[in-house]
Amino acid sequence: MLLRPFQWLLLQALLLLLGALSLGWNLVAFVLYPLLPSRVGIVLGRSAIAESYRAFWWFAGITGMLKMQTDALAPLREEGGLIIVANHPSLLDALMLVARLPRGFCIMKASLLRNPFLGAGARLARYIGNDTGHGMIRNAVDGLREGGQLVLFPEGTRTTQTPLNPFRPGVTMIAKLAGAPIQTVFIDTDSPYLGKGWPLWRLPPIPIVFTARLGERFAPRDDAAALLREIEQSFIAGMQPRGATAP
Repeated sequence: MLLRPFQWLLLQALLLLLGALSLGWNLVAFVLYPLLPSRVGIVLGRSAIAESYRAFWWFAGITGMLKMQTDALAPLREEGGLIIVANHPSLLDALMLVARLPRGFCIMKASLLRNPFLGAGARLARYIGNDTGHGMIRNAVDGLREGGQLVLFPEGTRTTQTPLNPFRPGVTMIAKLAGAPIQTVFIDTDSPYLGKGWPLWRLPPIPIVFTARLGERFAPRDDAAALLREIEQSFIAGMQPRGATAP
């Protein structure tokens, strides 16, 4: 019990570090965005985001508070034109995947992408806004054809149902149009930390451990709806029960 106040302070310090890394890179990206050619910006922007998150996870691991086990993702690192779909138990999932996938780009809220400072790094990396469905799909297809890796959470939001939320359409249509395979990734954790409804200030059991493991790979298919159902069933069958659930 004596460790709990110290652990709480250390966890808040890690979150401040993450915020500082993000803000620092966004300020740099704000200056670079109008100066760099698109291709250079994509490579630099995505690599910088990945390295920033890797630094965060390395430091978090040193403290013993947060541990990331993602060796399974290593074979995907240089594979372009790939869609990576994962379940979404926590806000930390995207940070974990992108840290290991320097080619990765994501779909994010358009309002955040348009923010002059908070969205600068994402704009430089050519992340995609979700303001229009047609434009989102077109930009995702273009990014895949250019050799990027689209990182998606088909649940659309953090998991609130057991074992996972129903999948939303879009990912299999993107795969069909781009001719891109879909690699499933399972994110396992026994921690409720930063799940849906978990406040930043609340301390969970320590250490917080996230593990990524590869699932089945699916080829694109003309019947996008049937493929989406098949991928969803694959996740349901392969999910590991959590030792703790989000409130």
